[in-house]
Amino acid sequence: MYVHKTKLRVRYSETDKMGVVYHGNYIQYFEVGRVEFMRNIGVVYAELEKDGIGMPVVNIDINYLLPAPYDEELTIETWIESLPTSKIVFQNRALNEAGKVVCRAQVTLVFINDKFRPVKSPKAVIEALIANGIG
Repeated sequence: MYVHKTKLRVRYSETDKMGVVYHGNYIQYFEVGRVEFMRNIGVVYAELEKDGIGMPVVNIDINYLLPAPYDEELTIETWIESLPTSKIVFQNRALNEAGKVVCRAQVTLVFINDKFRPVKSPKAVIEALIANGIG
């Protein structure tokens, strides 16, 4: 299984009054991981959009496990466990510098056309995932 890793450092503006990552920022961290996962396998969101394909998030299941303080370097791990149909499900974990999981999420997106109607996963996405050992 291919797992993409992205390094991010917690910026001061991303923390709350307690000095740790504000919970809503993990969704942005996982978006960075998701976009870089796709880019790394050869699928660029902007190109899908030019072809009239959108990928809105329709569900997020997230668990906060440990705090991550300002200036901590986080590793965002992103992977897919099965080939997409009309939806694609990403698994995400944020690990601290000690390698402990601080947050994890499952994020579901759907493929839509320019009329906001669901469509099947583009062939190029399936081929890129298979070429990288997914499915």
